[in-house]
Amino acid sequence: MKNKLLISLACLGILLAITTAYFLARKQDALPPAFEPASNPYAEGIYAKGIVEALQNSGSNVNIYPEVSGVVNKILVKEGQEVKRGSVVLQIEDSIPTAATELAQAQIESAKASLKTVTESYQKQKMASEIDSRSVSKDILDNAENAVLLATANVEVSQKQYNSARSLLAKYQIKVQVDGHIFAVNTSLGSYISPQGVYDTYTQQSQPILVMGSSDRSLAVRCYVDEILLQRLPNIKDIDAYMFIRGSSTRVSLKIVRLQPFVSPKIQLSNQRTERVDVRVLPVIFSFETPKDITIFPGQLVDVYIGKNDVR
Repeated sequence: MKNKLLISLACLGILLAITTAYFLARKQDALPPAFEPASNPYAEGIYAKGIVEALQNSGSNVNIYPEVSGVVNKILVKEGQEVKRGSVVLQIEDSIPTAATELAQAQIESAKASLKTVTESYQKQKMASEIDSRSVSKDILDNAENAVLLATANVEVSQKQYNSARSLLAKYQIKVQVDGHIFAVNTSLGSYISPQGVYDTYTQQSQPILVMGSSDRSLAVRCYVDEILLQRLPNIKDIDAYMFIRGSSTRVSLKIVRLQPFVSPKIQLSNQRTERVDVRVLPVIFSFETPKDITIFPGQLVDVYIGKNDVR
């Protein structure tokens, strides 16, 4: 009886092991990809990671920083809004410079009144001296003339102080210098801003208070070509390229705009200014026509393949 039980348990263990081995050996089918991955459309194309930005004659986006520090008390634009050159987009609390401007204005009026008084006194003394030179001594006449010169200088100084106060006051109103539309407003009412920008809670870095793009909403893609691939980069006249939108199978034809002939460390896509890297890249800028059936925003990452006109 005991031997039969042992034999049954052994057979059961063998059967369990065979069953387990069978199921573990089965290969599960891989899940289909969420979208078709980008494939190189060129026979010898090179890959580069790119970022979408506004199409500019130079630089990437228009970053706006204040010239003075203070607390924001008015924001006059919204993200996506069109703005014209010279438009006021943001107001910094300006009670102190306003008071300084009013004080300078009052000092001008006081200096002008003083100048008028001493000028009239000098003219009267001068007329009296011309009628009878003994009526007014030369010292008194010289002192009166010097008082006029001093009052005139005070008016000029007061006027310069007033102009300086007005110039400073104007800096508390931030105006845009070009036509365009607002990409991002990185501050809010009550926030403190400075010429270094505004502190971002999430990135723990300073960033511009406003980011603008071009007025015609044209987009470009800035690619970063690894320095080890530069020898394979075609001549700028022969460059042809495609970008692939992540999350879709859409590919968009690119047109070369320019390249920046300066190889720099690859820190742009990570936004870490203190990051130490050995990889260096060459920025190449392309323009493109936005497809009607897909939405593309500035700041979006894309895959780019660069080659010659030998598309498969």
